[in-house]
Amino acid sequence: MKAAVLHGKNDIRCEEIDKPFAGEGEVIIEVKVTGICGSDLPRVLGNGAHYYPIVLGHEFSGVVCEVGPGVTNVSLGDRIAGAPLVPCHRCTDCQEGHYSQCTNYTFIGSRIPGSWAEYVKIPAMNAVVLPEEVSFEEGAFFEPSTVALHGLFVSDFRPGFDSAVLGCGTIGQLTIQWLRILGANHIYAFDIDNEKLSLAQRFGADVCINTANGDYAEIKKVIGNACIMYVFETAGVPYTQKLSLEIAANKATVCYIGTPVKDITLEPALFEKILRKELALKGSWMSYSAPFPGREWTLTGDAFKKGLLKIEPMIYRRFPLESISEAFELYQTPLSVKGKVLLISR
Repeated sequence: MKAAVLHGKNDIRCEEIDKPFAGEGEVIIEVKVTGICGSDLPRVLGNGAHYYPIVLGHEFSGVVCEVGPGVTNVSLGDRIAGAPLVPCHRCTDCQEGHYSQCTNYTFIGSRIPGSWAEYVKIPAMNAVVLPEEVSFEEGAFFEPSTVALHGLFVSDFRPGFDSAVLGCGTIGQLTIQWLRILGANHIYAFDIDNEKLSLAQRFGADVCINTANGDYAEIKKVIGNACIMYVFETAGVPYTQKLSLEIAANKATVCYIGTPVKDITLEPALFEKILRKELALKGSWMSYSAPFPGREWTLTGDAFKKGLLKIEPMIYRRFPLESISEAFELYQTPLSVKGKVLLISR
């Protein structure tokens, strides 16, 4: 089969490799659409891969084309989205339904071969059947959608309160959509890119604030006396990580979804805000709950089926798998990439 194989830093090649076969409890998926995630960038452009050579890709949809022994939950020809986490299902955390905290896990597309290929092997329980109304492109957005929704769940989000999203990349835009779907009052969106803020407004943000100049006094003038009770940080950079504590109301919940990229230092006065405001700080990691893979995945399917989640405005470019090197040329200047890049089967 054809696959995009990463051989080293910035060395990705589309080449022929052996097609996988389904073992006990496994299925083979003919990949139709797969995405490039922000977490893939340091693996391809840096030294973030676990080993070489490797096939990456963990946001994907496709068709079940081979079923291994003992599989009962899916059948040949089923259209599915793939859940990439493969927990052990035996440790204490797994037994509690805390699959993201499994210490014995593996992961499709970072630790074992992923979806940047014509075919990918996955455990059958990781196959989420797509409703008829849901497209393969929407299926490839299941994983980032569930990451956003999981953040709301770990924050014990309740409708009717003002909320904020800092960072309007893919996860941020999906967080804004879920906040609107689940009944947030006013939604505040923060980013340094006016195009992303314009899209956030289309998705339901009531107030969009460009933070490029970093002037908190100006930001404070815009938000005024807003009582922002839920803050979701999705950018993973020190500025927004700190700003989250500044804009949060007393007794608010601040949820960190974005993976950090640099060291962060909290000055005593800023750290004290956590104490004085009695903030609840939450970390959100991946997107799973019991029964595996979780309600994040079933609710994403329902939201797409009902037309509540929108992805088309978030798609920046589409490439065939064999043009993946061309796709990664875009990321040499990452700020120029204005949305999700998808790899589409011919």
